[in-house]
Amino acid sequence: MKILHIEDVPEISEVFADILMTKNHHFESATDGKKGLNMVLKNNYDLILLDMCMPNYSGIDFLLDLNDKKSSEIRKVVVVSALELDKYQIKFLKELGVRSTHQKPISVQSLLAQIEPEIAT
Repeated sequence: MKILHIEDVPEISEVFADILMTKNHHFESATDGKKGLNMVLKNNYDLILLDMCMPNYSGIDFLLDLNDKKSSEIRKVVVVSALELDKYQIKFLKELGVRSTHQKPISVQSLLAQIEPEIAT
């Protein structure tokens, strides 16, 4: 599986990368949402892991721009964020087409166990 992780804390992406690559996943990361958006527009990913709280260009900015520029990719987005989303925010993200949302902290193994079955369908 080809995975993009958009996360402003490089150490978090490094942990994800180490674990995902041992599971034979191809992994790329971006520490800036705009860079991540450009990567999605130029490449094909099976899964996009997105942090919502990033400086200057938030996860919601990324999603809204992605919806405008390449809306078919939103179904590949899994939000993994420390931001505590309320039911209205989660509903909005689902209606936008986001695959699922997960609260940090979450282990990479737990995240994979939750999302790999979804991707297979």
